[in-house]
Amino acid sequence: MSRIEGVLKALKGQGRKALIPYITAGDPHPDVTVDLMHTLVEAGADIIELGVPFSDPMADGPVIQLACERALVHGTSLRQVIAMVKEFRKSDDATPVVLMGYLNPMEAMGYERFADAAKDAGVDGILTVDLPPEEADEVAPLFTQRNLDAIFLLSPTTTDDRIRAISEHSSGYVYYVSIKGVTGSATINVEEVAAKVNHIHEMTALPVGVGFGIRDAETAAAVGRVSDGVIVGSVLVDTIARNQADTEQLKRALTDLLHPMREALDSLAS
Repeated sequence: MSRIEGVLKALKGQGRKALIPYITAGDPHPDVTVDLMHTLVEAGADIIELGVPFSDPMADGPVIQLACERALVHGTSLRQVIAMVKEFRKSDDATPVVLMGYLNPMEAMGYERFADAAKDAGVDGILTVDLPPEEADEVAPLFTQRNLDAIFLLSPTTTDDRIRAISEHSSGYVYYVSIKGVTGSATINVEEVAAKVNHIHEMTALPVGVGFGIRDAETAAAVGRVSDGVIVGSVLVDTIARNQADTEQLKRALTDLLHPMREALDSLAS
């Protein structure tokens, strides 16, 4: 059983929902990332999605595009991101970490070399935005052999046939993109999300995490009622941008944003 599967099963047994924050590695500076990861856990994170900065993040809106730029200015590379996870593991062996990014850096590093390094560092899952399961034949077996969960995206326009196909290739959880468009681009419609997540659950036994459009405790709770977990990204990354000059203030701001979401999700179990 992977760390991701173990955490999600434990949460389900407690009647609780997963809180999955996303930050971009190297933003605002590579020296700060591991500290921010620990801050997220202290604020209530169950799983961390750690973004691998890329020069052309096509699925992301301006907030995460700028985060990638800030990280790349400091030369943050895929190898450095993996090293950050290894450093994080020195004091946290429990919180699952998912690397989220694009295929090009993995291809440049070499798929097998990347998979080995990720496993050695303590990475638990890989979400590659621009790698559909139909084109993952070379990569997916490398992840499976190393007990790395392959996580794929579903969207409002994903057909039933593709939901089934993606679910067959996925492990850990599936990531439902709740809106049409890039990250941070629209307001979430919870009724539509509920209908789609219920439909996805009819076709897969995997937990469904919902991302895009979750901005505060109220939207986290609303989405948590209809899903297995909430994925929070752009609002955290924007908070990093606004507080990047003062690391301690940044950590307080992230906690002030994330902790109420944790409390709101936990209130659903009572």
